[in-house]
Amino acid sequence: MASLWAKVRTTLEMIKWEHSVFALPFALTAVLLAAHGLPHWQTLGWIVVAMVGARSSAMAFNRWADAELDAANPRTRSRAIPAGLLTREFVLAFAVLTAAVFVTAAAELNRLTLILSPLVLVVLWGYSYLKRFTRWSHMGLGLALGLAPSAAWIAVRGSLDARIVVLTAAVTLWAGGFDVLYACQDFEHDCTAGLHSLPQAMGIPAAFWTARIMHLLMLGLLIWFGVLFQFGTIGWMGIMVVGLLLAYEHSLVSPLDLRRLNAAFFTMNGVIATVFFGFVAADLWVR
Repeated sequence: MASLWAKVRTTLEMIKWEHSVFALPFALTAVLLAAHGLPHWQTLGWIVVAMVGARSSAMAFNRWADAELDAANPRTRSRAIPAGLLTREFVLAFAVLTAAVFVTAAAELNRLTLILSPLVLVVLWGYSYLKRFTRWSHMGLGLALGLAPSAAWIAVRGSLDARIVVLTAAVTLWAGGFDVLYACQDFEHDCTAGLHSLPQAMGIPAAFWTARIMHLLMLGLLIWFGVLFQFGTIGWMGIMVVGLLLAYEHSLVSPLDLRRLNAAFFTMNGVIATVFFGFVAADLWVR
């Protein structure tokens, strides 16, 4: 039992399950808007199962695909596979199993979610290979998270509304922007290993400016999103708070000082996603 529990803990650490807070609040935002409130509890439950399955599969597949790259990078060589804590075979099996959980949940939601589920897996798994040939791999990660609100809308409605795609675009730019910042810490390794990223291609200062522009565009899309869904005062306050939190996030790091990058990347982005959901939920509740 002790060995089994150790493997479970290692697996949860590998997939960074606590970072599900990045995409889940945006998916739940779409759920509330699509259902004009809370959907049936079974629908909500299967959406959560689908989200957990999809993200767990994506993270496990990334660790499997990048095992050799992680072993060569001083920052990542302590991850589960390079450190010998988990085998590649186990991690791949876990990725396939959780993908099956995702597809099963999609089948329980509606026909369209089932039809689209393989395409979602292509995006989630395909992201891991983008850094091998394009500097814009960050947008692949952004899209992997950005699909969450559109997928959640389809799960509730059984069809796609163009308005929710605006939130997908916003989340894509948001996640892509913070992935650009996160990649700055691997600048030297990426240059040596021949891996592609915006910091590697443009230099760290230019990458910072690119991330800032992406986050400004994200705020612009959130404003458009608020107009499309006729936000009230509380909803607009939520967008304003998100803007302030993004500004604070960027103040934590600079091209010459990446020491607080983990705080900016993990803590602040979780707060941003949760705050946005909370304000939109409150705005809908008082209508």
